[in-house]
Amino acid sequence: MSLSDLLVAQLSDPFRIGLLIALFVTMLRTRAASGTLIPLAIGAVFVAVLLPLTAQASLAAPLATVIGVGIVANVIWLAIILAIWTLYQRLKA
Repeated sequence: MSLSDLLVAQLSDPFRIGLLIALFVTMLRTRAASGTLIPLAIGAVFVAVLLPLTAQASLAAPLATVIGVGIVANVIWLAIILAIWTLYQRLKA
């Protein structure tokens, strides 16, 4: 499996998307105490490590590669979620 196929597979994983949305909502609730970027960065790494380690199926690539591509996929999704949230906040005001 190529890296682009792995990235597309991880970007289209509904469980990953749900976890990242929950992470974002949690960050919004705790933003006053912990900030924005550090919780999102730690959460992106956590989700990227959690999913391949708990997957029942065999990995299509080495674990380090799957985790690295997972971090990239998570950052892409978090950037999209943050952009949508920022746009919503600006349009609401």
